[in-house]
Amino acid sequence: MTPLRIAITVDPYVPVPPTHYGGIERVVDFLVQELVERGHEVTLFAHPESRTPAELVSYGRPPHTGIKARFAELWQVGVELYRRRKRLDVVHSFGRLAALVPILRTPFLVKIQSYQRDAVPWRSVNIARKLAGDSIAFTGCSRSVFRDADRHAGAGSWHAIFNGVDPSKYAPTASVSSDAPLAFLGRIEPIKGAHRAIEIARRANRRLVIAGNRVDTGEGKAYFEGMIAPHVDGDVIRYVGPVDDAEKNQILGRSAALLMPIEWEEPFGIVMAEAFACGTPVIGFRRGSVPEVILDGVNGFAVDDVDEAVQALPKLPSIDRAAIRIDCERRFSRKVIVDQYERLYRELLARNGIGFDRAGADEIPSCIEVHKS
Repeated sequence: MTPLRIAITVDPYVPVPPTHYGGIERVVDFLVQELVERGHEVTLFAHPESRTPAELVSYGRPPHTGIKARFAELWQVGVELYRRRKRLDVVHSFGRLAALVPILRTPFLVKIQSYQRDAVPWRSVNIARKLAGDSIAFTGCSRSVFRDADRHAGAGSWHAIFNGVDPSKYAPTASVSSDAPLAFLGRIEPIKGAHRAIEIARRANRRLVIAGNRVDTGEGKAYFEGMIAPHVDGDVIRYVGPVDDAEKNQILGRSAALLMPIEWEEPFGIVMAEAFACGTPVIGFRRGSVPEVILDGVNGFAVDDVDEAVQALPKLPSIDRAAIRIDCERRFSRKVIVDQYERLYRELLARNGIGFDRAGADEIPSCIEVHKS
């Protein structure tokens, strides 16, 4: 199969890979690594402290705030992409769509804009589609990301490709004790629902381990001090702070379940896939991608509120933790996710008549295409 020349861009706020928090950067990291291992020529536009087997184009300067700084970063990426445009086949952006403006009218260059967040900027998407035509396509890390696409004529081709994990980094746990704690991993802010996790644990008389980054300013600080800290006693409710991959693997593997009582339309919580890689079921509120990711009774339970979450806890022993790991490898493994992105690259190149041999493209499982306009 012909190797491709691929540029991948990500916002320069967190290194690739991240040490603690950084979901998108984790996905970009394994995508770049796998593509390089498959023989593709990859260039990564990212934080200067990124560690990658690809060619690194570092950019950005802290604190990354303000119009001037943001424009400078967009300019850095856009100009460099334009300069390299004849030496690339695909540009895959996990950063800002505006950075692609200089190359949108380059028909021989395939562009993919991936959204990992809620609230797609549809006006910008429509403008980009008009400028780039069929040479641009869009992905969401779940169908929930582009659930409103039908209401936006001309929004182009959209594909759902989940985020994932490298299963080799996680050790599945076959069983846990009947009094194993529950876990909450995520940024400690209201929309992530740590306070709901505490409520669930207290009502069920279960221990809870909370891990994640605190927000130490404004409303985030008030939230932690008012709704989390008063319940943390170091025994029944423990807060252990940010955790690295090894600590995360340990916490998840020893837990009866991961609680994900989100209070927003979360596009894809990578921590769910990390829990599955450990064989740990997830109990999550039925919002955002949760109904797409959780298979009731197979890898956890999707619920509507605290009451249903408490009622789901006694059902956890009926779930086969080995089956959770198998399902994770089938739907969320690094290889499966990269297969889908690679197939999308080749499909778009073929659609746009880029002239090189694509023999073998059909060997890669197709990604899920769910919307065109």
